[in-house]
Parts: sequence; structure tokens; C-alpha cells
Amino acid sequence: MAKSAAKTAAAKKAAVAKPAAKKTAAKKTTAGDTTVKKTAAPKTTAASKTPAKKTAAKAPAKTARTTPAKATATPTRALKDESRTAMVRRARRMNRELAEVYPYAHPELDFRNSFELLCATVLSAQTTDLRVNQTTPALFAAYPTPEDMAAADPERLEELIRPTGFFRAKAKSLLGLSTALRDRFDGKVPGRLEDLVTLPGVGRKTANVVLGNAFGVPGITVDTHFGRLVRRFGWTEQTDPEKVEAEIAEIFPKSEWTMLSHRVVFHGRRVCHSRKPACGACPIAHDCPSYGEGELDPEKAKKLLKYEMGGQPGQRLRPPADYPGQPAPPLAGR
Repeated sequence: MAKSAAKTAAAKKAAVAKPAAKKTAAKKTTAGDTTVKKTAAPKTTAASKTPAKKTAAKAPAKTARTTPAKATATPTRALKDESRTAMVRRARRMNRELAEVYPYAHPELDFRNSFELLCATVLSAQTTDLRVNQTTPALFAAYPTPEDMAAADPERLEELIRPTGFFRAKAKSLLGLSTALRDRFDGKVPGRLEDLVTLPGVGRKTANVVLGNAFGVPGITVDTHFGRLVRRFGWTEQTDPEKVEAEIAEIFPKSEWTMLSHRVVFHGRRVCHSRKPACGACPIAHDCPSYGEGELDPEKAKKLLKYEMGGQPGQRLRPPADYPGQPAPPLAGR
């Protein structure tokens, strides 16, 4: 009887303990649910913020795509699909057309001999040919030969060439090259590029001007206008003058080099200006990949033409006989 009473008591205790365990388990489950909910809440918030960030990032992406699309549409970029053969043919065709437009193309510096042309070309740096032409009559009247100029008083020489700008540096170059001509070349301008570039103030550009126009030796003159236009025409992408010269020399036969230089420079000064080209009045617009960079309206474009193309005087006081424009006026007070 005692044993059965003990068993009955143990069963009652077990019955009481089970509900308590269930309550504890229920509490643990509830706590777990709460933890899950709290953890899930931040995830939901982060997820809701993520789309907003993606949406914000898409706006600049559209702008970034638009900019290259516009750049790709420019004529210069379109030339990348042009073959080398096609470019050479187009370049030579443009040169022939320029020859028809400017059959009278010539060096726009006044000179009577190789020494005058050499000095005038040195003076033409950082100024216009017109200003040089207005300055050199008095200069050559005072110093007609290398020997005369080598013995010149520096201050007097500086005063004579002052209108061309940078007159101190230019006077130093003129004195130096005149002395070199007197002492090393018997007072004569040499007819070789290798010799010319040894003279003070004389580089490849100046040497090619002298060789091509005083000695009849073909040369490509890469000045500001020439370099600007050949890049605009898509003939080269080079910016270094010597590299430009080398690449253009491969496109055209040697016999064309000197006149090509004159034609391109003439066109750059009269029609294809740096800031606002007269595209609407350009005779070679159909072959130019940069057509559209300037004024397209024909009437407005005509107003941008300069020198003889615009009915104005040229740069030379003594232009060649076949020049269709008016001679330039002398410098006032000289």
C-alpha cells in the first residue's frame, strides 16, 4: 500500500511539472519569435533602402551615356573608320581643289632675296605677315646685307623692328644669324636645311620657308595655320610640328610640298579660321570631316571671309603680279 501511495504521489508531481515545462517552452518560443521579428525588421528596412540607392545611381548613368554619344557623332571621330588609302585619296583631292581656288598662292612675306626672306621669317614669329611687311622696308634700307646687319647697333636695330613684338629677342637672333652668315658662309644664305638650322633663331619651319621660296627646294612649312588645318582635315592627329611634317610628307609627292603649304595657309587665313570657320562658304566643305564646326549659313559665312576673298587688302605691300587682291597699306608714320 505504501508503494502504491508513493507511485500516485510521483505521478501527480510529474503531471504538475509538465504544464510548467510547456509554459517555459512557450515563453522561449515567444522570445524567439520576438528576436526574429526584430532581426527581420532591419533586413526589411535595408531592403527598402537598396532600391532607392539603385534608382539614384541610374540617373548619372544616363547622363554619362549621353555625353559620349554626342562626341561620337562629331565628324572627327567618324574618321576612325576611314582607311589609310581613302584618307590619302581625299587629302590629294582636297589639295587639287585648293589649287583651283588659290592658283596665286604665294609666301605672304615681302622679300627680294634669300637674306630678306630669312630675316622676315624670323620676324614673323608671334605676329602677322602684314606687320612684318610694314616693318621690313626701313630695316632693309638700313641693313641690306648680312655684313651690314652684323655690324648694326643693337638699340637701333631693336627700334626698327619694335612693331613686330618681342623685338629684343628678335634683334638678338638677327644679329646672331647675320654674324654667322658673315663668318661661316661668306655672307650668303646657305641652301641646305642642315646649315640653316644652325643659325640663331632658325628652326625647321623657317628653314623650309627659305628653301622652298628662295631656293626652289621642296619643303613643308608647319606653322600655326597649317598644323591646325591638317588636323581639322583629318590628315594627321599629330601636334608636334616635326611629326606633322613627317606624316604629311608621306601623303603628298615631294613636288607638291611647297605649294601645298601655301594653299593650306591661304585657306586657313581666309576661310577656315581658328575660332569660327566659314563652313558655309568653304569650297572644300564636301571633303572636310569637320564641316559644321563653323558658320553654316552661306550669307553669314561670306561675311567671315578675309583678305581678297572678302574684298579686303592682302598682307603684302608688294604682292605678286597674279594676286587678285589689293596691296596692303604701309605702316603709318613710316
